[in-house]
Amino acid sequence: MRYFYILLFYLWIVPSKAQQTKSAQIELDSVGSYLELSTFYYKTNDYKAALDFAQKAFDYSKGIRNPKKMAQSYAAMGAIYFDLNKFEEAAKQYSKCLEIANAYPASNEQAYSYFQLALCQIELKQYMNAELNLENAKNIYSFLRIPDAITLIQLQKGIVHEAKGDYEEARLVFSQLIQNATSQDLLKINAEAYYHLGTIESHNFRYNLALNYLKKAQKLNGIHNIRLKAKILLELSKAYEKTIDMTKAYAYLQMHMQLDDSLTKLSFKKLGSADFAEFKENERLKTIEKLDKENKEQQKASRVANIIIILSIGFIAILSLLSFSLYKNNNIRKKSNQLLEDNNHELEIAKTKAEQALKARADFLSTVSHELRTPLNAINGITHLLLEEQPKPSQLDYLNSLKFSGNYLLTFINEILEINRIESEGIEVEQLRFNLKELTENLQNSLKELAIINNNRFTIQLDPAMPIQVVSDPTKLSQILLNLINNALKFTKNGEVQVTSKVLDSHEDKINIEFNVTDTGIGIPEDKLESVFDSFSQGSIEINRKYGGTGLGLSIVKRLTDILGGTISLVSQVGIGSTFTVVLPFKISSDNDIQHNPFAYNDQILNGKKVLLIEDNKINQMITKKMVENKAMVCEVIDNGEDAIQAVKNNRYDLVLMDVHLPGINGTIATQTIRTFDPKTKIIALTAISLNENREMLLSYGMNDVITKPFNPEEFYHIICKNLDA
Repeated sequence: MRYFYILLFYLWIVPSKAQQTKSAQIELDSVGSYLELSTFYYKTNDYKAALDFAQKAFDYSKGIRNPKKMAQSYAAMGAIYFDLNKFEEAAKQYSKCLEIANAYPASNEQAYSYFQLALCQIELKQYMNAELNLENAKNIYSFLRIPDAITLIQLQKGIVHEAKGDYEEARLVFSQLIQNATSQDLLKINAEAYYHLGTIESHNFRYNLALNYLKKAQKLNGIHNIRLKAKILLELSKAYEKTIDMTKAYAYLQMHMQLDDSLTKLSFKKLGSADFAEFKENERLKTIEKLDKENKEQQKASRVANIIIILSIGFIAILSLLSFSLYKNNNIRKKSNQLLEDNNHELEIAKTKAEQALKARADFLSTVSHELRTPLNAINGITHLLLEEQPKPSQLDYLNSLKFSGNYLLTFINEILEINRIESEGIEVEQLRFNLKELTENLQNSLKELAIINNNRFTIQLDPAMPIQVVSDPTKLSQILLNLINNALKFTKNGEVQVTSKVLDSHEDKINIEFNVTDTGIGIPEDKLESVFDSFSQGSIEINRKYGGTGLGLSIVKRLTDILGGTISLVSQVGIGSTFTVVLPFKISSDNDIQHNPFAYNDQILNGKKVLLIEDNKINQMITKKMVENKAMVCEVIDNGEDAIQAVKNNRYDLVLMDVHLPGINGTIATQTIRTFDPKTKIIALTAISLNENREMLLSYGMNDVITKPFNPEEFYHIICKNLDA
């Protein structure tokens, strides 16, 4: 990496002689030559001579009052002091360079000096100043359109984050560098990025993952950067020592010591007078080469006439070839057009098949929705009715857990049936105030039976510093944790499942909390770790047959975590267990965060109202009628659409609750018929189909509103009150 910095320095510090005017010839022969000699001795490790010539360049440029040359001289001395590890002195030289360079338009020397000054400050542990100067360098390189230099700056930013202990921020920077690197030079930077990822994982005690990164760094680096190779070998030795592989630890330590010894010898290499003479001889050869080039130019001028004749003949030949080529191209174009027509026809067929598949999928989801929601409506409805009948204290915990599980299952079904909406990021994130401790306790109560069945010890430990009241989306948080805990309990037998939380950092009213779900179960093979978050992925067919499930759980967890703005990671070993780590942002709740209840309603509106319920399912009849009568309404029940039409025609009702799926005439046709003679009576659809897909269609038949099964009791009464009060 050091030689890349030298190249940047050399490109602007030594000007091209072809760009100098005759009036500047004296200056070129002095300042330019001094800087060339300084750079030569610098690259050959003769630092004393390099400093002498850099100082001479500065003295001369000061004497002729040339600020730009003075800035270049400061930068040259800064580079030498930096290589001698005299970082404070190097920083002074780069600061003096910038005092001069900043008076002129943006240039390479400004960006280079900011970059080198930042490297000095990193070594001096002045990280805040280093970050500011890296950003200054990045802005100038962006303006000058030098993308490779910007990539180097990003690498140094990651190193700063790592040095400050911001390991997650550093990990993101290094990972992004690896993803974006394409050119061969940038692939070399990948080696250093992988090296730092390995050191971060070692710091976090994830030594197997650290070994993976360090091996990639070793492979990419090869022999390009000997110093980096030495550091990689040392880190590999430490990581193998932590994994108790002492043979490899000792082998890599030996390789490191051998390479380190070579570097030490190389750093003391000095050049003698013979090498300097060779350098001067090379300069003389360059002069001879320039004169020879001028002679060749004169010879070329004498042959211009002959070249013109040859070009004329060639031009005629080209015209002939072009005519023939046009003829051939015309034939090729005809064939290409025919091929395109054939391809377009095939694409039309593929499009038709895709549309048919989408329609079949929509029909399937509609059927599944109805079949799942109908029994779930009975579960949720009966639970609600039992809770309203003042159950015994010993029964209350069971009913609350049943209510929580039913509500979660409803939300879970909705998310699975609307997986397309998840993938298109169409899900809205609610911001509600809730009790985080209470939520985790409900999760524990809901899953303790599964823990008992598999003879697992199931514990939840919350960070005492974690706030009790937070603002986020409790439903999606429940889905994430419930899926992870359910998997841990399912794949662990006669073991332990532990859930812990840890407050990572907080700023004003915002906080990041890390949740860890750790089990001692079967573990996940290394080759499956990257695909475990894909849809329908369960590791193997045998696991699916033995433990069941769809393989959607972790896919939904990953997508919901992304939607909430968090991150998820996994560490697992076969036969030892797994740890899923989820980091999520929350807002710390205040009194102002108390949410207005969106389903508030006035009981007095419902008192004495006459309701007609059209429902063919006996359980749903019983539940819905009981819920209606609990609010002092009068309820009449009919189980088909034909009788419902006659009942509305012959009687007056305040409200009609119309099930959409009925034997004979369905609810939509019945509503459409009623509207031909009664446009005023309020009709609310009861449906087990996904609300987001069908609401507008149902309203188009003359229905006033829609309630989706299973009923949320508060929402059920709220919608009825809203329509009766309209």
